[in-house]
Amino acid sequence: GDTAGCTFCHTSPEERCSTCHQRHQFNPVVARKSEQCKTCHWGKDHRDWEAYDISVHGTVYQVNKWDPTQFDMSKKLADADYVGPTCQYCHLRGGHHNVQRLSTVYTSMGMSNADRGAPLWKEKRDTWVSVCDDCHSPRFARENLQAMDEACKDAGLKYTETFKVAENLMLDGMGEPMPKDLAPDWSGQH
Repeated sequence: GDTAGCTFCHTSPEERCSTCHQRHQFNPVVARKSEQCKTCHWGKDHRDWEAYDISVHGTVYQVNKWDPTQFDMSKKLADADYVGPTCQYCHLRGGHHNVQRLSTVYTSMGMSNADRGAPLWKEKRDTWVSVCDDCHSPRFARENLQAMDEACKDAGLKYTETFKVAENLMLDGMGEPMPKDLAPDWSGQH
């Protein structure tokens, strides 16, 4: 399942129009809907859809997507005036097809180690802020970027602490999480 799931998307999707424009319904209107991104960007290893769907932006989209006065998908992205952003509105800003240009991949933006000042990260972060300030103030976007930096730092610390606890348990001879005599059998019984 994992292999099939990986190869479905990771066989040069950037070179296949049908990744976003369904092969049997090659329609830009369909490709402009956030659900198109869900095809690849959801699940245990790519939780982008879930993160978007429960965000304020995703909620606005889900509640209003049926109303063409709020989300007129027949307009080109460059002309779109949505009540909230879709995945495409931000990541395909202006209607271009280079999703990576405006990606928010944390490590390439320096967020895994927070902003350490590398010029490439500064450029990507500034670009990210410029997307957000289509609708928000640059201050709002920068404050949110800083909050994500802090969250990544906190998560990194918790990750490190967790491995230290596990290492100490192993050193104390308590590495087996469930003693074999108490481990449930195949039916779930002890």
